Amino acid sequence: MKLGFVSDSLGAVPFDEMLDHAVRLGVSGVEINTCGWSTAPHFNLNEMLGSSEKQKAFKKAFNDRGLEIICLNANGNPLHPIDPKQCEDLKNTIRVAGEMEIKTVCSMSGLPAGSKNDTTPNWVVSSWPPETQDILRYQWEEKLIPFWTEIMSLARENGIERIAMELHGNQCVYNVPSLLKLRNSVGPLIGANLDPSHLFWMGADPLIAVEALGSAIYHVHAKDTFINPSVQATTSLLENGSLMNIPARSWSYITLGYGHGEQWWREFCFRLRMNGYDSWLAIEHEDVILNSLEGLEKSVSLIKSVMPSALADYKPQDI
Repeated sequence: MKLGFVSDSLGAVPFDEMLDHAVRLGVSGVEINTCGWSTAPHFNLNEMLGSSEKQKAFKKAFNDRGLEIICLNANGNPLHPIDPKQCEDLKNTIRVAGEMEIKTVCSMSGLPAGSKNDTTPNWVVSSWPPETQDILRYQWEEKLIPFWTEIMSLARENGIERIAMELHGNQCVYNVPSLLKLRNSVGPLIGANLDPSHLFWMGADPLIAVEALGSAIYHVHAKDTFINPSVQATTSLLENGSLMNIPARSWSYITLGYGHGEQWWREFCFRLRMNGYDSWLAIEHEDVILNSLEGLEKSVSLIKSVMPSALADYKPQDI
């Protein structure tokens, strides 16, 4: 496996300084945010699109430091009912990735409105009342599957080999069954960007998810979640309080090791290897308590201590 981090983990740091930190930390690459819920401080999507000169300079900054561009990440809602820019930015990210010969694009599935008359995305996470099933049918059959069928064609035209879709709340694809449902509907170009932090707060088990997804894991985000039992006991994990008010929340994103210790991350890495995954772990730092650079340093240190990097070479002796 190879270790890197998501560029927005150091979003307040200039581009060259961010890459210099990557070298100092001893990681192998950086995943680049391009649009959506990121201001993309290190990548101007509109300027990069179609500009071989800007693309060449961008790649040179990585090559000069011995770093790799892990992938491009268009993390937004491309099916937003009244914000078409998020859809167009995903498409342009795919086009730029093709121009730069980057084979993996990370994304969200998107979340449409609940009907053709609505203007607000609608995330259905229960089976009752009965209209929830009408909403799901509309979202999947009329919006999600046709949209991603179109995106698959665009990705193939641009030489993209993997769309790594994050299992994320407030999206149609948020757990293992929904990822596999979309993958089975539109084809194996779609796989998972497995981020355990989201599964933690939704009550799933990322260790079991690794086995369930198997070869459908195309990318991994290393991000942790702190569960606050005294708050969870009365509010549950269905949390909509301020992301900045950590003591009042039942769960919060946190620096690696502060939510789940080294042993958990060791087993996570081992299960990934056991199920055939031997690609990137990209640390995504979204801890609002620890300093971003300090949190990233601690996260890199933890993952380096547990992540297998060399190929296995054991074989039984001939006796």
